[in-house]
Amino acid sequence: MSIRIKMLLSFTGMLVISLLFILLTASLYTIAATGDLQGFRDIYKVHYQVNPLTEQGEAIFQEMKFMAKNSPDELQNKVLLREFDMKLRAEKSGLYVRRENNPIFESRTFHQPGLGQALPSYDLSNNQIRSTFNIGERFYAYAKFDFQYSDEKRGSIFVIRERSPFAELTRKLLPVMSLLLIGVLVIANLLLFRWITRSFIQPLHQLRSSAEQIKNGHLSFELEPASNDEVGQLSEAFESMRQQLQRSNELRQQDEVSRRELISNISHDLRTPITNIKGYIEGIRDGVANTPEKMESYINIIHSKAVSMDKLVDELFLYSKLDLNQEPFVFNPVDLVDFMEDSIEELRYDLEDKGVVLAWHNRTSGSAVSAVDPDKLKRTVVNIVDNALKYMDHEDKRLSIILEAHQEWNTLIFRDNGKGISEEALPHIFERFYRAEQSRNSSTGGSGLGLAIARQIIDGHGGLIWAESKLGEGTSIHIQLRRLEKGKHNHD
Repeated sequence: MSIRIKMLLSFTGMLVISLLFILLTASLYTIAATGDLQGFRDIYKVHYQVNPLTEQGEAIFQEMKFMAKNSPDELQNKVLLREFDMKLRAEKSGLYVRRENNPIFESRTFHQPGLGQALPSYDLSNNQIRSTFNIGERFYAYAKFDFQYSDEKRGSIFVIRERSPFAELTRKLLPVMSLLLIGVLVIANLLLFRWITRSFIQPLHQLRSSAEQIKNGHLSFELEPASNDEVGQLSEAFESMRQQLQRSNELRQQDEVSRRELISNISHDLRTPITNIKGYIEGIRDGVANTPEKMESYINIIHSKAVSMDKLVDELFLYSKLDLNQEPFVFNPVDLVDFMEDSIEELRYDLEDKGVVLAWHNRTSGSAVSAVDPDKLKRTVVNIVDNALKYMDHEDKRLSIILEAHQEWNTLIFRDNGKGISEEALPHIFERFYRAEQSRNSSTGGSGLGLAIARQIIDGHGGLIWAESKLGEGTSIHIQLRRLEKGKHNHD
């Protein structure tokens, strides 16, 4: 349920409850003012049977009751009865006195012809001296006392008050109902406040607490949405943000570790040739190279180490530019068949000198055109071939280069019969400065940037590169470049 609906239901509920109590209160005020509400008067008969008269009217009744017991004949004096009636009128009541079945006195307050017939019969034991009766739609409460005159005739005095079924009770209940209305409104507000607090405020407090944890750098917690409303959606978005921050923090830490490893690897790979160069120079300076042959050997070694350092710096500079997307690519439609044949022709003599048998397999049915940067793609080919040569440990060294053309991709496969790569190392060979041989011996491995540069170049072409290998059987490097359709060969 959304917060909007919760708020709507809350205020609608408050409005309905308030209106109901306002209507009830208004009805009670109406009853108190008009003294009339039909249909429910019997509910209140018991109340008026117990309290039919006002306090002053009850006092007058008690006085006449005392007179009926001690001097009943005086209750036939109409002048006296009229005085009592005048007092009762002030209390909105009236007097009715009868002797046997004949009325002696009837107050003008009633104007009710059927009053005598509606009154109860004689009960000289006076078991019930207060009660109510109806005449049509009119409702009366009374107090009565039955007695005997001195001549043994039966007599009765009635102090009667016309009442509404609700009028007097309403006047008494109105303060209670008002307080009850206030109490219900307060309780309803508290309940609604608790409902809104549990569904809205508490989740916001949880979000604030989570934000403070993130501010303090604590990301290893989980925020579970408590509902499916807007606050729940906000919690889900906040949790997604936390996960992204946690991943970013982990990547930052990994980058920091990689940065330290990079500095360490660069330092190691530069320190070794520099140390060698210093050693041979010191040998020349100290006269160790005392023959022309030794001198030439020392100079050749120094030159070789300097070339190795220059190549490392060049590869590092190229990788950095590729990694920062600062190395421009110049793409041209190139037929990979012709490109690979030219590249293999350049590599063949060097490979033959190293005793490597090179096999070229063109499995295309015609041309295999892709949009490539020829210089950078050639750099990729050279890096892959150099990497293969470094790990060939068989006497019979073989390298196969295969070109296949498919509907969407042109695929180059470089397959060697070297010692292969372990399953643990295989996913990492395209990472910078990674070597499957962890000793970083320059005689068995290069800078560790060759395959990383190859991956950056192929990624820049929008292609794919991956490796497959088995220990003792060799390694295959696969490159896929998107094939150009006919009619698109002339685009820049």
